[in-house]
Amino acid sequence: MPRQQHREGRPLDARSTQRTGLAYGFAAYGMWGLLPLYWHLLDAASPAEIMAHRMAWSLPVALVILAALRRWAWVRPLLRQPRRLGLILLSAAVISVNWYLYIWAVNTGHVLEASLGYFINPLVSIAFGVLVLRERLRPLQWAAVGIGTLAVVVMAVAYGAVPWISLVLAFSFATYGLVKKGIKLDGVAGFSAETAIQFLPALGFLLVLGGRGQSGFVNDGTGFALLLAGCGIATALPLIAFGAAAVRLPLTTLGMIQYLAPTFQFVLGLVVFHEAMPPERWAGFALVWLALVVLTWDALRTAGKARAALAKAGTRAGEAAAGEAAALTAGQEDIRPAQGSTA
Repeated sequence: MPRQQHREGRPLDARSTQRTGLAYGFAAYGMWGLLPLYWHLLDAASPAEIMAHRMAWSLPVALVILAALRRWAWVRPLLRQPRRLGLILLSAAVISVNWYLYIWAVNTGHVLEASLGYFINPLVSIAFGVLVLRERLRPLQWAAVGIGTLAVVVMAVAYGAVPWISLVLAFSFATYGLVKKGIKLDGVAGFSAETAIQFLPALGFLLVLGGRGQSGFVNDGTGFALLLAGCGIATALPLIAFGAAAVRLPLTTLGMIQYLAPTFQFVLGLVVFHEAMPPERWAGFALVWLALVVLTWDALRTAGKARAALAKAGTRAGEAAAGEAAALTAGQEDIRPAQGSTA
């Protein structure tokens, strides 16, 4: 009876872990998707000041998290590795570009174009895998990249200009992900290392603004100052939730949840910020969404085949083990009469 409870408890634990992972994943991408509302509350400040506060207040939050988790062991080895430090400096620079442009886009009425950038991002990451990491694409992945490229061409021709905000956001975040692969630090440690590099330049910029009398933190009241200070928490919370989701969910599941953030941004751009959505923009978005459907379908199909192959291999191994056990048992039974006759 206890053995049966144990067997039944294992799938229950797996389901519970997956439900917890889904909750964390939805929380992470939901918060990222709703960030435009937060940045919009701060539009009295310049995008540069908002970004500087985001950098400056992220470090205290990171230190509190590290102290709570007692996660300091990675610091000394990292300081003895100049190459990794250089990669962290590069990742901090790239994500700073991404942060600044995203905040600027939100507060200048380009939320829809920003959301398009994050819809395009998985396609750019795949292209980087081919061009930089020499990965081989499956036919459906090639099709998705081709459809995504066509979407950019359609919008460029329709508008008479390349959708540069979307492309810079997509390429900067894809570059950030590529650099992070070389750093090989987990979410909390990587976030802490990057914010440590960003802190002094950000603090220097804020002190210069204060000296010129142009600081929203000083001039615009206590409520606004608290909102600016909250940038650190707004940055850290989604990252923590993402890290918790990543250790509990398969990559395919996490990959599908990631579309939640740009979807929220898209809805906010339409419903809250009332940005224009002419037919040519709908056409471009529709093509990108088609590319993502193809990409997701390919990922699910590939994951399904891998699981089926693994299950089949497990079944064969089980049958082989059972056959060996049966043969061994039969051999022992044959030996017993022989031993009896000699006695």
